[in-house]
Amino acid sequence: MATTGQEEFTLDTAAELAAEEGGAKAIQGKSPWAIAGRRLRRNYVALSFLGVFVLVVVCCLLAPLYASHVSHLGENDTNSGGVVTVHGQPVHVISQGGTKIVNGQPKIVFGGIPIGPQWGAAGGQYILGADELGRDIGTRLLFGGRNSLFIGVTAAAISTALSVILALLAGYFGGLVDWVISRFFDLIWAFPVVLLGIALGTALSVNGFHHGFHLFGVFIGLNLSGSSLWITILVIAFVFIPYIGRPLRGQVLALRNREFVEAATAQGAGSVRIMFTELLPNIASSVLVLFTLIIANAILTEVGLSFLGAGVRLPNPSWGTMIGEGSDKLSTAPGLSLFPGIAIAITVLAINVFGDGLRDALDPRAKIRIEHG
Repeated sequence: MATTGQEEFTLDTAAELAAEEGGAKAIQGKSPWAIAGRRLRRNYVALSFLGVFVLVVVCCLLAPLYASHVSHLGENDTNSGGVVTVHGQPVHVISQGGTKIVNGQPKIVFGGIPIGPQWGAAGGQYILGADELGRDIGTRLLFGGRNSLFIGVTAAAISTALSVILALLAGYFGGLVDWVISRFFDLIWAFPVVLLGIALGTALSVNGFHHGFHLFGVFIGLNLSGSSLWITILVIAFVFIPYIGRPLRGQVLALRNREFVEAATAQGAGSVRIMFTELLPNIASSVLVLFTLIIANAILTEVGLSFLGAGVRLPNPSWGTMIGEGSDKLSTAPGLSLFPGIAIAITVLAINVFGDGLRDALDPRAKIRIEHG
């Protein structure tokens, strides 16, 4: 559900809007979700960018095949002293220093510069070049994309699930429960996302996360090392809770006193049943849109944290760590940062455009945005 001015709009009213735009016969007998799907199928721009995102995901999932059949190097395999054959000529992966004769005069040549993209390399090695350790950029780009996408999607899913539960509790029960949860939202909201992420990521990366409890004689807990990807996932999921929970809480508060909730209460439905069978379906469209948009923000946050050393820990690759490693070689080897930067831009743009299209399909009148405090 979303509100515009004093007017409330839920997925249940989508049929009325579609009738105005497409005629009553086009929507007769169709559910609101079917109507939303019909609107989305007409948005060719959004579907095209969804295809771009799917292509990026598929390419990253095929990283092991690329490593074994194209580059013949793993994500962390170094080859600083190696030689690759390019157009029949041997080329050092990392340039060698020394002197060479130019116009009859000796000239000092500095070494240590990794080769750039080698489109004509035998066997397809180093298509995107090498880094300062002789690792294949293409291989690390795909494996880094796997990590960045996994972190972004998983963190968004965890953050959305926690936010939905907290929003339902705050909006339905109100009173003290609402006050405590709202203050929790405000506490996280008060910190900039990146600064809070750096503080939590740095603290947890030192000793990891080792906490748990005993339940009926069984120990339940988390035992994560400082280099685990789950540290970054949990940090990002935590910092984005209020950005999803606050708008959803407002929608639940607006629905709490509606007639269908009172009818369910009169029929003897319990609180849990009302929250998850009456209220949740009415905010499902907003949850889906917010989840889609938060994925892009989670990926960008991972990139920022990893670039600053508070996210993915080396030698694990990610788009953020690759940009960080190449930031001091922009003049000699710009591809180290350029290629992961292009991958980030394409992925985030694709997600945001599709998210906007999904929002328009589910709720054309909504003005849902993710803004960092």
